[in-house]
Amino acid sequence: MPRKVSDIGEKGLIKRILGKTRKSDFNSIFLDNFSFKSLSDDAALISLGEQYLVVTSDMLLKSTHFPDEMSNDQIGKKVVTVNVSDLAAMGAKPIGIIISMGLPRNMLLDEFEEMIDGILDNCLEYGMNLIGGDTNEAHELTLCGTCLGIVQKENVLMKDGAQPGDIVAVTGSLGLAAAGFEVLFNRSKFKDLNSKYKEHVIKHALNPKARVEEGILLAKSGSVTSATDITDGLVSEIDELINASSFGIGITIYEEKIPISKGALEVASKSNKDPLEFALYYGEDFELLLTVKKDIFEQIKKEIPLYKIGTVTSSGKIEILYKDGTKNTLKPRGYEHLSRK
Repeated sequence: MPRKVSDIGEKGLIKRILGKTRKSDFNSIFLDNFSFKSLSDDAALISLGEQYLVVTSDMLLKSTHFPDEMSNDQIGKKVVTVNVSDLAAMGAKPIGIIISMGLPRNMLLDEFEEMIDGILDNCLEYGMNLIGGDTNEAHELTLCGTCLGIVQKENVLMKDGAQPGDIVAVTGSLGLAAAGFEVLFNRSKFKDLNSKYKEHVIKHALNPKARVEEGILLAKSGSVTSATDITDGLVSEIDELINASSFGIGITIYEEKIPISKGALEVASKSNKDPLEFALYYGEDFELLLTVKKDIFEQIKKEIPLYKIGTVTSSGKIEILYKDGTKNTLKPRGYEHLSRK
């Protein structure tokens, strides 16, 4: 049977594109003083003197990325955040975004204006502008953002620099968005959930934030050897760092070190799910995953809140050391969407 694109998933498709693209002679791609760099990172880098123009693009569909519980304002904010998060992962300062929109014929004008307000509010929050776009009719709401940023060449963060001995760290708790969607999709299970926990996890699911300030500070520190953002789950993103490295690395993470909030733990308990699964395989956390030089990690941690979750090894594998002392190899798998029951 002929294979379908759904058989290999998003990351598999990207690898196929890159495999074909790398056959081209990129040494010939120059426009005056412009040169191009980076094919497999979170964004493309275009050389502009002492800086890189950082360019990324993400397309979001109503049926896949925007649950019914998400307001039009939150939809607008999310299309900005997912793009800006890619810039944060490379230490870039956002400067503008272009958003092309496929709009359903029956979308109300009030709904459209609420969505635009959300876009503009998050542009303001991240210190940039909406600088262009396009609109057309579509069967379902489709938003495609192209975001631009700037970073000094010596500061840029990329996926390919991790080396054995580096510390593996994240910028915040994992599994919060997964817990939030679990509550939203199965409200009857969580009627007696502490309101503080409920509000906290739902906020992370419906109104995620990109770690822009942290990305810029980490880039300037000179201590980070590789970085990406956690959109598709921790294990999937760790696999990206391993595949990008030219040092044949592996990564071991420690169960007891993975930051999982009390709210996520409570949600997992009430839904009879493993909170570790929330952290490892469900995405949309938008925290940064990075590797840091061991000898300066503690110094950087004093300036930028970081959670040490593991170590870079030379095993070539993703391994987890459980609390009971046993170790297991983790296989990357696709981003898992929580579904309605």
